[in-house]
Amino acid sequence: MKAMLCREWCGPDDLKLEEVASPEPGAGEVRIDVHCAGVNFPDLLMIAGKYQFKPPFPFSPGMEVAGVVSAVGAGVTGFKPGDRVMAMTSNGGGYAEQAVAEATKTFLLPDGVTFDQAAGFPVTYGTTYHALKDRGELQPGEVLLVHGASGGVGLNAVELGKRMGATVIGTVGSDAKMDIVRQYGADHVFNYSEHSIREKVKELTGGAGADVIYDPVGGDAFDESMRCIAWGGRLLVIGFASGRIPEAKANLVLLKQCQIVGVFWGAWTQKFPDECRNQFNTLLGWCAEGKLKPHVSMHFPLTDAPEAMKALAARKATGKVIINVR
Repeated sequence: MKAMLCREWCGPDDLKLEEVASPEPGAGEVRIDVHCAGVNFPDLLMIAGKYQFKPPFPFSPGMEVAGVVSAVGAGVTGFKPGDRVMAMTSNGGGYAEQAVAEATKTFLLPDGVTFDQAAGFPVTYGTTYHALKDRGELQPGEVLLVHGASGGVGLNAVELGKRMGATVIGTVGSDAKMDIVRQYGADHVFNYSEHSIREKVKELTGGAGADVIYDPVGGDAFDESMRCIAWGGRLLVIGFASGRIPEAKANLVLLKQCQIVGVFWGAWTQKFPDECRNQFNTLLGWCAEGKLKPHVSMHFPLTDAPEAMKALAARKATGKVIINVR
């Protein structure tokens, strides 16, 4: 089979498409003939040696795939060859014609959910639903502020926030990205390079601030969020796409009686696999019914996987970037 390989810590342009042996599923694993793979920021960190998990060389990046089961390992009872599935490949391996995933991290696709929708589904929708439902405890009628609202997790937060009954405010880095955020349900959207986040959110909420803040950006966005969070609000720490890990002032936490809440979805899926499966059953059901509409803005063939990664790194995409393997 063909796979895009990383043989040393590198950038996207140093990856090479090579012929390798097909992987064999171990106990509790399934092998998937990959049709589509999702592209995520951790893929870039992984090949650069900056991710918390460092797989042995050579390896293929890619942590989410969709395709058809071609073999199952010992002890697997919930899947069989021919099943349409999506999966999280925790050790990478998604940028290849075949990939292996744990059965506990593999999910049957209902009719109506396409491979390109499913390939970009697990990380963004999984993270966001867990964040808003379990960590933020978002309630109908509350105000949800979403930073990086046109990106993969951000757009999902806008979409799910509206589905959960919130008033949604989205921030974006350019005017060109505002329309897609409105299309996915944002009540308000503004360019943070032209407006103060603190002042604009206070203006839009009559001075009350945001009840739940979804922050995959960090840096200045986090600092400003602490100044416009509502009394009793919850600031969800998703990631640090800005490149700067911020620090919170404890006096602001005290004065607003607010919470800074960490969201480590990957670890949560390991500790609570049954609850994770239940949430994906709900989310995939909504997708099959047309109640969720995963947005894919860019497709690349496997041969151009490095270009897909660079497009994501340059923030050229809205929603998801997908690699079409088959």
